[in-house]
Amino acid sequence: MVKATSGRALFSVHDGAYVLKLSGDVRVPMCATLDKFIETMFENPVLNAVVIDLSETQVIDSTALGLLAKIAIYYDKKFHSKPLLLSPNPDITRILLSMGFPQVFDLREEGLASRPAMADLPRVNCSEDNACEKVLEAHRILMDMNDNNREIFKDVVQALEEAAQQAAASKSDCDCAAAEKMVSDSISIRS
Repeated sequence: MVKATSGRALFSVHDGAYVLKLSGDVRVPMCATLDKFIETMFENPVLNAVVIDLSETQVIDSTALGLLAKIAIYYDKKFHSKPLLLSPNPDITRILLSMGFPQVFDLREEGLASRPAMADLPRVNCSEDNACEKVLEAHRILMDMNDNNREIFKDVVQALEEAAQQAAASKSDCDCAAAEKMVSDSISIRS
């Protein structure tokens, strides 16, 4: 098993075509940055294509997968087609297949033919409350993709909703670290 490195998100834009490259360990701490990028990208009127490159992704959690699914949903609404998702890593591809990503992406098991010049995504600080909202939203998106995901993530979503309600009732921040552990534990139990 390859040791995961810290996650990194890079992007490039050329003539309205966006390339998003995720590398290393892609998990919850990147969720606010990725979500802000997604929202900004789809607000751009010149957007005409999206390519997501996972060729250097070593680990990807379900929250990041839910945010990728969000891209597919927005893309389908705007263009009535699927964005391109490149995944040459067999371990990552297996996860994508198990989550039903070919339903919403044009999934290819190859990397980019050429390397565009890329910049780091502008970092967005992720508060505990913001992270919990994004974790919950990402898992709801995954649940809505298909019946298999609904079964896998229903307990996770229920537990996250309860944690958010308890935090709101006590006027405290949602415990994001606990939420992330809850998701990891739930998924590893089912694996």
